[in-house]
Amino acid sequence: MTNLQTVADCHASFDFVRSEKIESLGIDVAEFTHKETGLTHYHIAADHSENVFLVGLRTVPEDSKGVAHILEHTALCGSERFPVRDPFFMMTRRSLNTFMNAMTSSDWTSYPFASQNRKDFFNLLDVYLDAVFFSRLDPLDFEQEGHRVEFAEPGNPDSDLEYKGVVFNEMKGAMSSPVSRLWQSVTKYLFPTTTYHHNSGGEPECIPDLSYDELIDFYKTHYHPSNAVIMTFGDIPATELQTFIEEKALARFEKLDTTIDIHDEKRYHSPLRVEEGYDLDQEDLSGKTHHVMAWLMGPSSDLEAQLKAHLMSRVLLDNSAAPLRHALESTDLGSAPSPLCGLEDSNREMSFMCGIEGSEPESADAFEKMVLEVLEKVAEEGVPQKMLEAQLHQLELQQREINGDGYPYGLSLIMSSLGAAVNHGDPIALLNLDPVLEKLREEIKQPDYVQNLVRELLDNPHRVRLTLRPDNQLAARRDAAEKAQLAKIKASLNEDEKQALISRAAELEARQNQIDDESILPKVTLNDVPDDMTVPEPTAVNSSLPYTRYDRGTNGLIYQQIIMQLPELSEDEQHLLPLYSYLLTELGCGERSYQENQQYQTEVTGGVHAFASIRGMPDNEQDVRGFFTLSGKALISKQQELLDLLKETLDSARFDELSRIREVVSQQRTRKEQSITGSGHALAMMAASAKMSPAAALAQATKGLESIRFFKTLDEQLEDQAQLQALSDKLANLHSKIQKTPRQFLVVAEEEYQAGLQQALESLWQGTSETEGAGFKLPALRERVKQAWTTSTQVSFCAKSFPTVPVEHPDSAALTILGDFLRNGFLHRAIREKGGAYGSGAGQDSGDAAFRFFSYRDPRLTETLDDFDASIQWLLENEHEDQKLEEAILGVVSSIDKPGSPAGEAKQAFHSLLFGRSPEQRKAFRSRILQVTLDDLKRVAKTYLLDADASVAVVTSKEQADELGDAYEIIEV
Repeated sequence: MTNLQTVADCHASFDFVRSEKIESLGIDVAEFTHKETGLTHYHIAADHSENVFLVGLRTVPEDSKGVAHILEHTALCGSERFPVRDPFFMMTRRSLNTFMNAMTSSDWTSYPFASQNRKDFFNLLDVYLDAVFFSRLDPLDFEQEGHRVEFAEPGNPDSDLEYKGVVFNEMKGAMSSPVSRLWQSVTKYLFPTTTYHHNSGGEPECIPDLSYDELIDFYKTHYHPSNAVIMTFGDIPATELQTFIEEKALARFEKLDTTIDIHDEKRYHSPLRVEEGYDLDQEDLSGKTHHVMAWLMGPSSDLEAQLKAHLMSRVLLDNSAAPLRHALESTDLGSAPSPLCGLEDSNREMSFMCGIEGSEPESADAFEKMVLEVLEKVAEEGVPQKMLEAQLHQLELQQREINGDGYPYGLSLIMSSLGAAVNHGDPIALLNLDPVLEKLREEIKQPDYVQNLVRELLDNPHRVRLTLRPDNQLAARRDAAEKAQLAKIKASLNEDEKQALISRAAELEARQNQIDDESILPKVTLNDVPDDMTVPEPTAVNSSLPYTRYDRGTNGLIYQQIIMQLPELSEDEQHLLPLYSYLLTELGCGERSYQENQQYQTEVTGGVHAFASIRGMPDNEQDVRGFFTLSGKALISKQQELLDLLKETLDSARFDELSRIREVVSQQRTRKEQSITGSGHALAMMAASAKMSPAAALAQATKGLESIRFFKTLDEQLEDQAQLQALSDKLANLHSKIQKTPRQFLVVAEEEYQAGLQQALESLWQGTSETEGAGFKLPALRERVKQAWTTSTQVSFCAKSFPTVPVEHPDSAALTILGDFLRNGFLHRAIREKGGAYGSGAGQDSGDAAFRFFSYRDPRLTETLDDFDASIQWLLENEHEDQKLEEAILGVVSSIDKPGSPAGEAKQAFHSLLFGRSPEQRKAFRSRILQVTLDDLKRVAKTYLLDADASVAVVTSKEQADELGDAYEIIEV
């Protein structure tokens, strides 16, 4: 626990407002106000070396032209003291950052970063402050990042015009997702008069209407310290941070008279029912409609009201025992609950939503009737008291847990309270849930407590019912309208204007090709890289069980896993592994039904789940090992219940609840189908590498595009009751086989609890033993593919994969660096800046011994595949600076050294060791990374990538796929 911050921790240009210790998180949060501008600074002092910075700005667009989103991009394209074309991406290469990004939400834009290195932190702070408050906003950068029109054939005024721009293509990709369209449509109607009515990212049809002057005007009012909040986390004192921020930025500003705020939404006096269409390029549109009901609630900044709303939402929707979730899962009106189910508290005012997908348009009334009947029943009868207590238990557990495996821990705390900070609420209160949780513990004892919460929802007339139905003609109409608009623009151009467009395109290309003086940017060097990496080591134990223990600061939580070697599996059983893993903790257990079991899990744990891990060995990707893990976490006060539950799950899981299995398969199919446009690049890379190794083939079958087809077929088969019973039998048999394989135990907790945990675990499992060996194996595989997977999308995702070597091979380090080197030096410019894709890159996957290129939300297809090859020629035909090599090495090392949560780091160390990746092996590989030379990069490129017959897979539309030719296998997802 850090010391309480006081006025002494404040720079002279700031006023100290208050500070508060939050014991459960081990932090102290202080609020400061900049005297001159009114900017608020919240500093979360913590004993963490990973320091985090975020500047957030209230950005309140009044239309859907994407001004806030395009400004977020353009602001990072050069600033007053760093007048280079691309300082943001340059700094990603000159840094040891553990996180760098910029994000546009509905009512704020934020610029966060994190670093464990103090020098690097202040380098990034310098660049970020200048980018936000002193951006150049060059018109050419606006055209590159936002939108522009160019002739399809460069320099040919007789060719058609087309729209280009990174954000334009990004939002085409984003709005190809039915879930994104669903969210945008719901909020459009739920918020008729405030900024949330608009698409802050930008609607593709509206983005070309944004002018450069509008962007500049928006910047002048919104990107000012008076409209900003700064939030920091870590062990750098607030006064040191404020000194730097004052000197580099704030001293040059005076308070802005303009106040940017969001008014309360005007309320409906009766519910609204609407229907819209979304693009789906399929002949059969049955079972593809979404229905959602949404209520607008009170202010998000009211912590007590927010927690009550969360409690109500969780009681209604958290798991299959929750009344509304159960109704949405089991109804014949749809195939699965909507992804939009739950409470949304990031806007100024909260909203509660529920819905179904996989429905029909004519089911809207029946869906609404079902939801209201469930809510009426809860409002009249309530729910068991243990449900309320279980959900408060979940809120407490979430408050206590130290995360950080995806986001830096400090950033997750900041993001959880950013909405309150920018909307003039109290972010400190949002971080300190304990006092309100204690109050709620008493309040839920009152009769009719949850009934009153639900009755208040039912009596709220500001309600929207949205039906989003598929339309297989929408894309054609939209594309025709875009072409007609472009034809109209072209027809209006005189010869001088046509030449001006050609000159402007050439000007932009010249700017994209210019070589900037990067020396004006700060940087770290290899001398700043720590000599060694930190890998958690287990504590030696003397146990009668195969038992591994890690002593970690987990803030009163215990993490336990049972790890079993996979048995020999048939191909059918291999394909069923993900479904089995999910169902193991979703079905009943012993005497408990699946609903009772999920309720019990909620009462005593922070979650129980299972997963299979299959990887090649470090010296041979064809030599595959497989493990199955049953994992759980709980507060230390619930340790015995967690241990008992995991054993009971393994011993007594039941697969006889056929209707539940049918529901889950349908839900999984729907989720997988919805994931394509959001994860298209990952799916394309998986497909391109699918025959590079046995593990890659299984990943494609169980997680990739093939798994979507597998679940679609399975879902259709299960309409036959005999097939459903057969599936149940297969799952039960698979469970029986896994039960019998050798197992070991992993426990992560604080040292003071470990002895008691070991004793409890040994007492529970003593005398049990497995009866059969493992025997898991997969046949060797090394083949090529050329595939085009088609779906409803306005953009493409491209991947190309080359066979290489596993991690222990001497060339693996150079191949790992090569990915960053090609991205930094060629791919980013060619595919993102010139090509207009939202992202691109390359990298070595040593697990599958494959080097993979990819693009994300890409308006091009064959041109991008050609650019992948062109990057190799660029590498081999040019001389390169040592500085560029150093930047690539820094990027890889910072990724290797990126910290996780205390428990996450321990679990990663343990599971790495299962596959032969010991701490010594991982450290040795990191050491090899630091020794890679430019000659090594050219050598491995010639050896593995030049003139090689690569595998290619793309995710694209049917129209784009037709352009690829006969060499490609065309597959409809």
